[in-house]
Amino acid sequence: MKLETNTSLQIQKHIDEVFEGIVNPDKMTQYFISESTGRLETGKDLLWKFPEFSDRHPITQVKVESNRSISFVWDPETVVSITLEELEELEELEEDNTIVNVIESGKILNEENLKWVLDNTAGWANFLACLKAYLEYGIQLRVGAYDFMREE
Repeated sequence: MKLETNTSLQIQKHIDEVFEGIVNPDKMTQYFISESTGRLETGKDLLWKFPEFSDRHPITQVKVESNRSISFVWDPETVVSITLEELEELEELEEDNTIVNVIESGKILNEENLKWVLDNTAGWANFLACLKAYLEYGIQLRVGAYDFMREE
């Protein structure tokens, strides 16, 4: 049995803006990572750095379909798949709306990986909340949120 994290959130922005917020490193460094060696593009390998850690994480096997999906590997056992779905205008909402769904899957079921699935589900939910706060309100939720995890 393979484990997977799965989390979704509605963002009140047009799908173009949400997509750009995920693939553009200038935007991602405002809410998720501190550094990237480039834009998420099909076939490109990148390195990401998080503000709390000194390590750089390789991002490989990138596949991007404009305004629809982004997938990559950042752990040799797992694949991250981010899909975007534009909501038709809802009567009660005047703004554009996009559903963002993140699935990370591939690890086998064992005790260590059960902790991983819980941690990463919370992590991807945090990613989505930070993306929403940044795109909708210009707020950087991540700033100071994980200082307690900083490596000395």
